[in-house]
Amino acid sequence: MTQADIGLIGLAVMGQNLVLNMNDHGYTVAVYNRTTSKVDEFLDGPAKGTKVIGAHSLKDLISQLKRPRRVMLMVKAGEPVDNFIEQCLPYLEKGDILIDGGNSLFTDTNRRCNSLKEKGIIFIGTGISGGEEGARHGPSIMPGGNPEGWPHIKEIFQSISAKVEGEPCCDWVGDQGAGHYVKMVHNGIEYGDMQLISEAYYLLKEALHLNQNELYQVFADWNKGDLDSYLIEITSKIFKVNDEDGKPLVDKILDVAGQKGTGKWTVINALDLGMPLTLIGEAVFARCLSALKDERVAASELLKGPDAKFEGNREEFIQAIREALYSSKIISYTQGFMLMQQAAAEYKWQLNYGAIALMWRGGCIIRSQFLGKIKEAFKLNPNLKSLLLDEYFLQEIQKRQKGWRKVVSKSVELGIATPCFNTALVFYDGYRTAKLPANLLQAQRDFFGAHTYERGDRARGQYFHTDWSGTGGKVSSGSYNA
Repeated sequence: MTQADIGLIGLAVMGQNLVLNMNDHGYTVAVYNRTTSKVDEFLDGPAKGTKVIGAHSLKDLISQLKRPRRVMLMVKAGEPVDNFIEQCLPYLEKGDILIDGGNSLFTDTNRRCNSLKEKGIIFIGTGISGGEEGARHGPSIMPGGNPEGWPHIKEIFQSISAKVEGEPCCDWVGDQGAGHYVKMVHNGIEYGDMQLISEAYYLLKEALHLNQNELYQVFADWNKGDLDSYLIEITSKIFKVNDEDGKPLVDKILDVAGQKGTGKWTVINALDLGMPLTLIGEAVFARCLSALKDERVAASELLKGPDAKFEGNREEFIQAIREALYSSKIISYTQGFMLMQQAAAEYKWQLNYGAIALMWRGGCIIRSQFLGKIKEAFKLNPNLKSLLLDEYFLQEIQKRQKGWRKVVSKSVELGIATPCFNTALVFYDGYRTAKLPANLLQAQRDFFGAHTYERGDRARGQYFHTDWSGTGGKVSSGSYNA
């Protein structure tokens, strides 16, 4: 019987394309799908003429694998992953490897990694980005979990991943759920990038009244410079597509954005870790606001904004929007990498931030020229606390700041909502401020709740309480940080 190098469960579009990618690189893949007719359809269709082996049961699939057996799950996150793990276990032996390539929550991966280790099974949680095109021709792959499994999957994963300057966009991320965590943050940044681009488009369309061809040209031009990225590229292409009546298709799409939850997970985790992930948070909330379509339509008849029109040089304002987009993008990635650094400290992971930037440099949805600059920043200083403190990003923010502020103030003046441009600037101004008004906030907390405070003229770690009203006494509540 022919022995396969790896087995894959789940023949939706991502699973099928990964199988074909592996086949192209010389690996024999055995496949199984819960609806077994999909196996036959795949073998008679896209996989016809390949070395792909079909299986109509999990027992049959696993029996055809070389040892240690490598089984990859490409199924819906959550309960389906747990169900397939349980179904596979009777046919696996100590040292076999289970790989979850879906968008699983990192805490689920932590749990699975620990429980399967007790059974002698090596579990890998792998983030994969790039959509169906990436899966077929070279995705960004972010593996984490039990490090004992990495030597057994490294060759396959790095061979099928995207390459940038000859280097694979795949490397070991870290223990337990680190791979899925980094993919989660990637998705959160993706939310931010898409919202920022949408806000730039909205200003160009609503404030400057650019037509379809002008919008195409602006984004095509932006894609030739420092904003060169997959998302800017596809945005320009969107403006070239007309509906059957010859009018722009994008104008006919309902302004209600969907989401699958990974952006929300990122924001929830940021709150858990006490990190100011404000831009991605606003990107998630912008999608939530878009979902209130009926309420917005009704409110538009009642709630009035400023009666103002753009006056000024259009070309200068287009350049200012470009500067606001790039500056805000810097803030988004700054916050994302700050979150990963905090997570590494909290979960005791050893994350290589330059390698993560390289993994995102190609194959994935947020791939861009910009990520090469992040890789360089962490190469120069592996302990860099914030991208804003890197010389390149510091200079870029400084020279673009005037245009950025102009865009934010003008959007407020015109009554055009640009939540991510705005919150990015607010974060920047807060981050560069040595003394914030939190001293008054702490005084308020101590006044009404005796929560205590530290003093700027005393050593950190000493807590004080004041009887502000003269009737509160000297007893304070316990100090804590949420």
